[in-house]
Amino acid sequence: MASTTALIWYLVIAGPQGGLVVLPSTFDTREQCATAITEYQKQPAPVGWSLQCVPSASPFADNGSAE
Repeated sequence: MASTTALIWYLVIAGPQGGLVVLPSTFDTREQCATAITEYQKQPAPVGWSLQCVPSASPFADNGSAE
């Protein structure tokens, strides 16, 4: 049986003091996450803040374990 992995994309915000925040919303594709960043960047952002799309394996992925 072939193993499949689905990725969930999280929007991570990094602050100027080095802190990170992961928003509770998830995206099915990287494109959806990138679109959210593009919309955010249309407004003036505070200096030192940045956004990134970070992938994570889905909890529903079939990793071959017998749980």
